[in-house]
Amino acid sequence: MISRTFIIGDVHGCAATLRRLVTELIQPLPGDHIYLLGDLIDRGPDSKGVLDFIFELTESGIDIRSIRGNHEDMLLKSGIDKNNFDTWISNGGQATLDSFGVTRPADIPPRYRDFLALLPFFFILDDFIIVHAGFDFDLTYPFDDTDAMLWTRSSDVDLRRTVGRRLICGHTQVTRREMEASLTRNKIMLDNGCVFGSLPESGNLAALDLENMKIILQPNIDIQPEG
Repeated sequence: MISRTFIIGDVHGCAATLRRLVTELIQPLPGDHIYLLGDLIDRGPDSKGVLDFIFELTESGIDIRSIRGNHEDMLLKSGIDKNNFDTWISNGGQATLDSFGVTRPADIPPRYRDFLALLPFFFILDDFIIVHAGFDFDLTYPFDDTDAMLWTRSSDVDLRRTVGRRLICGHTQVTRREMEASLTRNKIMLDNGCVFGSLPESGNLAALDLENMKIILQPNIDIQPEG
């Protein structure tokens, strides 16, 4: 049986949505691979549940891996000083603290903090590079600049530097139409704003099936629409 590979966009604390996407739509089999594009946490209601589900899948033998997003990085740096903490809180960090029932990032249990601290900044596959935001191709060696990997909004891709590999990224929210159009470009974008369900053509957690280059969409079921 040929193994399948799926790439999932920014989850942002939407644990129920991630669980439904994986268990009901993807339905992973032994030998399949699932990669997450980072921003597992913050903004949504259940960041702890997202991490617990990843642990659950790993313990059941599913190959699921994540890269680091800017939100994981902000959490990890939030204990350095008040400015870093305030930056994280202003970008949705309070929802993560609430999901753990704590008031300080240092009180998040070590298992979770250690998991986030060990997340790599990118994965290199045969035909693609998985990275949260992208690379700064103006640099001699773009793989040295982790800030760009977490924060850049640039759509530039230098295939000479990636040895012909296209990028698969999250970070920058795009509409469903923009996401589908990116499938033929050098930078594929998979953040459909899952946690912002009220925006037009958005509010889905997206997964890309690399076997047939098809996008699978799961509407957000964690956030109740207003009105």
